[in-house]
Amino acid sequence: MKIIRTNSENQDFINLVKKLDAYLKITDGDEHDFYNQFNNIDVLKHVVLVYLDGIPVGCGAIKKMDESAAEVKRMFVSSDKRGKGIAQKILTELEVWAKELNYKKCVLETGKRQVEAVSFYHKCKYKVIPNYGQYAVMENSICFEKEL
Repeated sequence: MKIIRTNSENQDFINLVKKLDAYLKITDGDEHDFYNQFNNIDVLKHVVLVYLDGIPVGCGAIKKMDESAAEVKRMFVSSDKRGKGIAQKILTELEVWAKELNYKKCVLETGKRQVEAVSFYHKCKYKVIPNYGQYAVMENSICFEKEL
């Protein structure tokens, strides 16, 4: 397993995000267009990729939310590679990077219908917080934070 830091111009990241968006279009249903407007990758300067045998299988990113918080974005692991600890490695690397950038916490939003993601963030010691920003009025959203 190889983990690299890059940015949103990386073609492997772009390809993984296309798979993520296809998955989210199904799980988000009618709300997909609302959520999708907040997922532009061109603003992401801090991207983590995981490779298995030279093949990109997972990604995640952070972006500045405010002076003290980095927002975790675009977390994804290919469906046939799940359950191998890849997401944990991505999230840990993002948290380390956020600390290096002097953030005090990571925050994120996921959908309540993404049961595996909700369970994963609980397992990673993220705590549920009130929905923030554009997600405040979304019943399907659940927001988390973790002090670094």
